[in-house]
Amino acid sequence: MKRLLVLFISLVFLASCQPSIKSSIAVTVDDALQEDLKDGRLLLIFSTNHEAEPRFGINDRVETNQVFGMDFENYQGGEIIKFDTESFGYPIESLNDIPEGEYTVQAFIQKHETFERADGHTVKLPMDQGEGRQWARAPKNIYSMPKKITWNKESNLEITVDQLIPAVTEPADTEYIKHIKIKSEKLSEFWGRDMYLGAHVLLPEGFEENPNQYYPLMVFHGHFPSDFGGFRTVPPDPDLNENEYNARFGIYGYEKMQQQEAYDFYQQWISPDFQRFIVIEIQHANPYYDDSYAVNSANLGPYGDAITFELIPYIEEQFRGIGEGWSRFLYGGSTGGWEALAVQVKYPDQYNGCFAGCPDPIDFRAYTLVNIYEDENAYYQEGHFRKTPRPGHRNYLGQVDAMLEDMNHRELALGGKKSRSGDQFDIWQAVFSPVGEDGYPRPIWDRYSGEIDKEVAAYWKENYDLRHIMERDWEMLGPKLEGKVHIYCGDMDNYYLNNAVYLTEEFLEKTENPYYAGEVAYGDRAEHCWNGDPDLPNYITRLRYNTMYLDKIQKRFEASAPSDFDLKNWTLIKN
Repeated sequence: MKRLLVLFISLVFLASCQPSIKSSIAVTVDDALQEDLKDGRLLLIFSTNHEAEPRFGINDRVETNQVFGMDFENYQGGEIIKFDTESFGYPIESLNDIPEGEYTVQAFIQKHETFERADGHTVKLPMDQGEGRQWARAPKNIYSMPKKITWNKESNLEITVDQLIPAVTEPADTEYIKHIKIKSEKLSEFWGRDMYLGAHVLLPEGFEENPNQYYPLMVFHGHFPSDFGGFRTVPPDPDLNENEYNARFGIYGYEKMQQQEAYDFYQQWISPDFQRFIVIEIQHANPYYDDSYAVNSANLGPYGDAITFELIPYIEEQFRGIGEGWSRFLYGGSTGGWEALAVQVKYPDQYNGCFAGCPDPIDFRAYTLVNIYEDENAYYQEGHFRKTPRPGHRNYLGQVDAMLEDMNHRELALGGKKSRSGDQFDIWQAVFSPVGEDGYPRPIWDRYSGEIDKEVAAYWKENYDLRHIMERDWEMLGPKLEGKVHIYCGDMDNYYLNNAVYLTEEFLEKTENPYYAGEVAYGDRAEHCWNGDPDLPNYITRLRYNTMYLDKIQKRFEASAPSDFDLKNWTLIKN
């Protein structure tokens, strides 16, 4: 005991002897960029890569840049912002622990806007500017040019923010692809300002020539689309470099493969024997993320109702959709996979089937590797004498390259404690959580320590745990979901999403009166985002969402479409 006490005193003494940081960091905003700057978050980013901009190199991998973040409010023109040297950082938490040496440094300001919501809360959040809520690329955000420095604990940095990210260029309509944007009355009322929903619409061959034909609607859910993807009316660019390596998939020439797949889809689309239908990709970025998860939320507002009862009827009216629940289908992967299943469950009469590939957690007993109902801490499994950190990301061999704590600390450094990072755990929290006393999402766990809030977990369970909701309400939901639920996931999903699918399948297979009569399938050693084809690799099937479920949709039509629906070319004639 005496030896342990001596060791503890020694550690305290060593910590007190460690030199504290004496640096000062002053950030000046160029006069031309001060006019609409009031509130925001200032990021200070360090990089050892002197060729690339530091703002683009913050990630969950080993080779990440270093970032520190601090909020500021009520900026006054001409002020110099003194960076708080006690600010939290990722992956190194303290500026005091940055090794001395040469770095490229960049300052970045993400602007916050004030929202006076209908629930009585006033919040300050970074609004989407048409880019899909990507802070490093968001128009109106401002930043400094990269600056090479020699860093030590007594450095005095002066940085000038003098660069403005320009506005996004909207895509132009084409013969087949149209772009729409509508004001949502439901969302505008909630947010206290005009809020909009958009969509990219792929029209069927012969749309203009056949004005009496009406079409089914396929809703392709997923992350924010800048334009309709995977559709190309000309062959691949012959000048593409086929030897360019794609690190994500470990193959060469992937850009050409993508263009070839897009052109092949176009060839199918215009062929005389191909089914006729409308496909939409929705733009529903918001102050928290690049999309809303397509459900109603206490923090985001009624996005589910706005999409289902405002946007989709508008599209069907404009482009001759059939406009009935039996004629609408949902599919997507990852975020889009969760949305496909959630929308089908939340609006069972409005859609006729979902195809959910690699969905985000659909059972919160496996919220990645955390059971939010039973575990006390998200970041560690804890015993009496040791604790083991929980992995956050792996490859198909199970090799781990990021811990759950690391991933959450990155978001904490980027966005602070109010779910403003625009990243994955923050949007899950924003969608699923109740509103906190301060008007921001109430945390499911302490973002620094990982301690889980069981009251919040109980709220999540009753409102967004899709397996629990189906099981709880099967007597009512079962007849409405029979034959509509299809889920696909790789058994080596990088984010451990397959664990929630296992638990959901266990429930679905036990259903009675009725049996769910759908499908759950797994890809052997398949990573994120496997979506149902056992014979092709992910890097191909992820490009075929708009065609890979057509046979299954045909069976749904055979079981549920009215007699005047043409089962061959999928059209309904109206005079």
